[in-house]
Amino acid sequence: MSDTYKILVVDDEKDLCEILQFNLASEGFDIEVAYSGEEALTKSIDRFDLLLLDVMMGGMSGFKLADKIRKELGLQVPIIFLTARETENDMLTGFNVGADDYLSKPFSIKELVARIKAVLRRGKTVEVKPKLIAIDNMELDLNRKSVTIDNLPVLLTRKEFEILVMLISNKGKYLSRQEILDRIWSDDVIVTERNVDVNIARLRKKIGEFGNCIKGRSGYGYCFEN
Repeated sequence: MSDTYKILVVDDEKDLCEILQFNLASEGFDIEVAYSGEEALTKSIDRFDLLLLDVMMGGMSGFKLADKIRKELGLQVPIIFLTARETENDMLTGFNVGADDYLSKPFSIKELVARIKAVLRRGKTVEVKPKLIAIDNMELDLNRKSVTIDNLPVLLTRKEFEILVMLISNKGKYLSRQEILDRIWSDDVIVTERNVDVNIARLRKKIGEFGNCIKGRSGYGYCFEN
């Protein structure tokens, strides 16, 4: 395929992840791996063109992860479920939470690649819909990377915007400074937890009354509550 598509593989079987990563990279895909649903949610899901999700994992199931991605994050990234179980109820559950395809283990790499390409081709023909997160009168457009309050633009830096999206996407959950650093500054070499504090202080000022929704708690980090 001419484009390099980014795929996130989420499976708690490390051996299978290594096999998929090697074979799919050989097909020209850019592959990242997460070994649990919880780890997958620490990544910027909107960076990926397709997700391969194992259904049965320790902790959060693939179904639960997909449900969060669709409903809480509001993302329509294509999803293919991988599962050792093949029952009608499982398949219905998968499609009900927004699956684009469903593949039973064991499967051949050739079949998986064919299905991935088919899903990506279908995705190309679909009109891109705005990815919006609305909190009362504040709206975040994930496509345009923009924020408005009462339909008026709020000028945020890239880091400020990403922090705001991360906090709102994990609404009600405290995120440590280190978690925020790892996600937002993953491409930087020299940063400290102070960078998080400075950016959040600026962010609070820029979003006015919503700044009060960003709670800081010593030893825990930051949380968005409204």
